[in-house]
Amino acid sequence: MSQPQPVNRRIVLAARPNGMPTTQDLRLEEAAVPTPGPGQLLLRTLYLSLDPYMRNLMDEAGTSYAPPIALGAPVVGGTVSRVVSSEHAQFKAGDLVLSNAGWQDYALSDGTDLTALGDMAQPSLALGGLGMPAFTAYVGLLDIGQPKPGETVVVAAATGAVGAVVGQIAKLKGARVVGIAGGADKCRYAVEELGFDACIDRHDPQLAQRLAQACPDGIDVYFENVGGAVFEAVLPLLNHYARVPVCGVIAHYNDEAQPPVPNPLPGLMTTLLQKRIRLQGFIILDHYAERFEAFRREMGEWVAAGRVKLREDRVDGLENAPAAFIGLLQGHNFGKLVVRVAEA
Repeated sequence: MSQPQPVNRRIVLAARPNGMPTTQDLRLEEAAVPTPGPGQLLLRTLYLSLDPYMRNLMDEAGTSYAPPIALGAPVVGGTVSRVVSSEHAQFKAGDLVLSNAGWQDYALSDGTDLTALGDMAQPSLALGGLGMPAFTAYVGLLDIGQPKPGETVVVAAATGAVGAVVGQIAKLKGARVVGIAGGADKCRYAVEELGFDACIDRHDPQLAQRLAQACPDGIDVYFENVGGAVFEAVLPLLNHYARVPVCGVIAHYNDEAQPPVPNPLPGLMTTLLQKRIRLQGFIILDHYAERFEAFRREMGEWVAAGRVKLREDRVDGLENAPAAFIGLLQGHNFGKLVVRVAEA
């Protein structure tokens, strides 16, 4: 009896979300498995990374660093993949690679977007603690935040893929670290497992007061990846010459309209000027050529020595990616969110 032919399950963008995405905006469909041509490889997705930036690419305007996802096209995303077959001189069947195959079982590549991973005991870490999210934490904190021993560093989404690494590196550099996270369990984990000095529940109605109590000497570095009410609580506490690296504002990704008056911009600009604050946005794609090798070496050493702890929130099954992604935007994940698509 002949074996059934594999199919390529794909989750495509069915409609552009209006505010928070719904499962109706993301459609699971089946297509034929593509065949590699000259110079191409066929990849099988093992692990799929879910990250907040994907929400921006679902809008028609896209972003300054990536075009929007076309309607009917697979959602973009980083993956750990296995080479199934190869017509490429540098890769062979069986190789484990870091790729951008997106939300699908199989994808073709010409090799230009691939990074060979070799043998990894936990390949999914290439999507989190040894990959883009941790690299974002490393560059944003060390190159822009530049924490000094004894300074106070505050990071929101403190147990997420980026925030957890920011806090731990800041501790390694001798700073006092205060996290902001969603719920008592996450705050407890940040303090007891990650070594933060304090952690504030972002749902606390007294958030601003609690943060002020936790930062009696003000805030020297605020790693911004949330925005919204969290940034409003942080702003009055920023010290002179504070540094604010900005890698995301997840609180605003699903905004449907401009916020109503009053306009917070004048107060923000006044604070930036009077306190000589450095507020700098950055896109991590700009830093791979110059900084990634140093990150990979140093982070690998920290993780191997147990000085940086990594936590994954793993979901099984490509079909569960949409619900998991929506949960990510709502703060339901605990650690780096990864979908296991196939057995490694």
